[in-house]
Amino acid sequence: VAFFNELDTFAESHDLNSEEIIRGVCLDPRIGMHYNNPSFGYGGYCLPKDTKQLLANYMEKNIPHYLIKATVESNIARKYYIAEQILKKNPKIVGVYRLTMKSDSDNFREAAVIDIIEYLRAKDIEVIIYEPLIQEDKFMEFEVIKNLEQFKEKSDLIIANRYNSELDSIKYKVYTRDIFGEG
Repeated sequence: VAFFNELDTFAESHDLNSEEIIRGVCLDPRIGMHYNNPSFGYGGYCLPKDTKQLLANYMEKNIPHYLIKATVESNIARKYYIAEQILKKNPKIVGVYRLTMKSDSDNFREAAVIDIIEYLRAKDIEVIIYEPLIQEDKFMEFEVIKNLEQFKEKSDLIIANRYNSELDSIKYKVYTRDIFGEG
């Protein structure tokens, strides 16, 4: 996950085509076209805590841990990079389309976008959220908008970890790194 996110960061930073680069790397049959779709960073119930715990275990036993450490650090750097890309677009109101890590999921615990939201808050950017799974009017003190059309209209820029065809009518407002649109 971190590897493909870093390839995407490199490609976007140099105005290269991420999809072409990733497809080219995946031609190697040892890699294949499995989970290679960039995102805002990895998250979820297990992966963030498991990689951090694995790193701690390696360090405690003085086992070489370069790759594990780099994976954890890469995920932190990816979220910072994504937040900086959002800020470069100078939005007044950033709409967060779904907090879930992937389509058809109800999991947004440890979602990468939450760290990005925190970063945007620290930069005094107004953030609104569209997340049908949240019943409350607020999440982390941010307004939750339940009507998708109202959300689209109010947002200057919409960030989506995973793209959905619901956003087609305002695609010009959407920032995503979901290059394959796989959800």
